[in-house]
Amino acid sequence: MSLARRTLIAAALLLPTVSAFAQSSPVMRIRGSVVGFADSTLTIATREGPSVSITLPGTLTPSSLKRLTMADIKPNSFIATVAAPDAAGNLQASYVMIFPEAMRGTGEGHYDWDLAPGTSMTNATVASIGSATAGHKLSLVYKNTPIDIDVPDNTPILSAAQASRDDLRPGVRVFIIASKAADGSLTANRLYVGKDGVNPPQ
Repeated sequence: MSLARRTLIAAALLLPTVSAFAQSSPVMRIRGSVVGFADSTLTIATREGPSVSITLPGTLTPSSLKRLTMADIKPNSFIATVAAPDAAGNLQASYVMIFPEAMRGTGEGHYDWDLAPGTSMTNATVASIGSATAGHKLSLVYKNTPIDIDVPDNTPILSAAQASRDDLRPGVRVFIIASKAADGSLTANRLYVGKDGVNPPQ
């Protein structure tokens, strides 16, 4: 498999927004840390407290994140960002993910998100980059709809990177999109693992 193809697959792991809603089975977003991994069963201590067991299909390959900078965001870049309104009602980014050109348009839109209360996910094209009070302002467009999001100077700027099942060690942070069967069992559709000091947003 070519590097470009592997990168495209990794980038797809950044897009739970659309695929999660498209699943026929109920979908759960699971954030937490690895307790153990054996016989295709991953046990996670969730951020909410309880531990859950999740089956990893043989075809599932984990992905990780790498850090970029604001300089890597250009006009016409296609990005995803999770944000929440500040006291003045301006959207403040929690993090920004930059997609490869081949992913342009995937998941385009503005959605409620569950990283924290009041957060939203926006997948959109960068129209322009300006200055904000404490960082930068991204003027974005999705489906002909403009939206502005402020990006404070300390906001993580991320993109997809490679990972493997060997990275699923106890204590490592993960973000998982899983389907829930009628009997309550969970099967991972996508898995995002902390690596090289960069953790998935929790």
